[in-house]
Amino acid sequence: MSDLIATRTSRRRFLQASAASALALATSRVFGIGKAEQRPNILWIMSDEHNPIVTGCYGNKIVRTPNIDSLAENGITFENTYCNSPLCVPSRASLTSGKYCSRVSVWNNNCELPTADIPSLPRVLNDAGYESFLCGKQHYDYSRRYGFTEIGGNFNNNYKTGNGGRRDPDNLKPKKVSKRFDDFHPGDHGSTVEHDRRVTAGAIPFLSKRSADDKPFFLYAGYLTPHFPLIVPEPDWDHYKGKIDMPNIPPGHLDRLPLNYKHLRVGFGVVGVSDDTVRRGRELYYGLTEWFDNEVGKLLTTLRANKAIAENTIVIYASDHGENMGEHGLWWKNDMFEHAAHVPLVVSWPKRWTGGQRRTSTCSHLDLVKTLCDIGGGHTPDEWNGDSMLAYMDDGKSKWKDFAVSEYYAHNIASGYVMARSEQWKYTYHTVMDKDHPAERELYDLSTDPGEFTNLAAKPEHADLIKTMHARIVKEVGADPDETEQRARHELAKGYNRKDPPPGGKAQKAEE
Repeated sequence: MSDLIATRTSRRRFLQASAASALALATSRVFGIGKAEQRPNILWIMSDEHNPIVTGCYGNKIVRTPNIDSLAENGITFENTYCNSPLCVPSRASLTSGKYCSRVSVWNNNCELPTADIPSLPRVLNDAGYESFLCGKQHYDYSRRYGFTEIGGNFNNNYKTGNGGRRDPDNLKPKKVSKRFDDFHPGDHGSTVEHDRRVTAGAIPFLSKRSADDKPFFLYAGYLTPHFPLIVPEPDWDHYKGKIDMPNIPPGHLDRLPLNYKHLRVGFGVVGVSDDTVRRGRELYYGLTEWFDNEVGKLLTTLRANKAIAENTIVIYASDHGENMGEHGLWWKNDMFEHAAHVPLVVSWPKRWTGGQRRTSTCSHLDLVKTLCDIGGGHTPDEWNGDSMLAYMDDGKSKWKDFAVSEYYAHNIASGYVMARSEQWKYTYHTVMDKDHPAERELYDLSTDPGEFTNLAAKPEHADLIKTMHARIVKEVGADPDETEQRARHELAKGYNRKDPPPGGKAQKAEE
């Protein structure tokens, strides 16, 4: 069965299930149980490119994030959450569709979900009696919203062509240093800052005017900070000048990186960045994180002032992926090191969960999506990935799978790769590039090597562990990574062959 036929079949089954959910909801209203208006509102505050170690509630003693920290003080902090792809569009498409990005063919930032009517998180909640709203960036195509009603303006005006490719495995000739590093400076009007001011301006009126008599809402506030460009109002930078350590890169470590990560360094133009630029960028990143936290505070202040809805509103804070900040000689995201694939997740609803709790087992965005649908009484399609964490959240001692998978089949690499985390182990499989460049493997024991500097994959004593984790990846995603890589190459070369004109007559170039 082709992917498109499978998607259409899924949509048909989803509509049938939605009809059943609607009947159940109507019945519940008759008998006065499980009323939609008694279900909690959901406010999901989503940042872009936030490395969790740059947050107070994750143990950072330098950064000032009092508002995110206040959610942790009144909720549950998840210490080992992973994005399902360390790149904006595949990550957000995955959580929108409830599936791994490889299962919906969203390979890079130039891709979109297979159909406009695909079952989605907002549609599941809408069919359970919610109203779903999007305020801010979700990196959707200009023609699609997947069940969201957009408020605050048009933040999603992309035109996706579906194209992409692979780098020549032998071409490691350094490029010029990326112009992105020119945007490491103070300023009041950086593009991400301006974008996020609009998000806050759109979300505040909604939260202030929402009534307890309205349907329960799901509001997704899509911020861009602390994503580059690292242009930060100077007062937010001042506090961090001279206080942030340089990256820890042991001698010889860059030479030992997997070939794909060497390609990331070359392809993104991060080879040869000066120490002064690295130091300034790290300081500015801290400052931009503090600036973003202030925006979070504005939303929380507005919500808490509206006492009619505040008590019955779950607040989630998460990010689509992390930021390398120069660690491992890398910037931005795109790899499977902790700085890029590990994300913050805080869930606060004092009405149900006492604050200050922590959960240490591994989970992912897809688990969060299933959890929200569970809380909202929504029926998710059987073929969705992820598992509800609701029982684990209610009782931290309850059984939980402690497993997550993340995929990357996007740009500036010679082949795709997949990561699995379970307990203290992190395993990454780099698919075969060609006949001269076989698969590469990484295995790290994060309990003894949190910096991920000692690759244990070649140790004979770990052969069975690697075999087991690789098999779990195949079972979880439903395909062998090498076969998936070949499918990705074929689809990226083919593209969408769109006939509709781009908005404004010119397509935006997808971010790499």
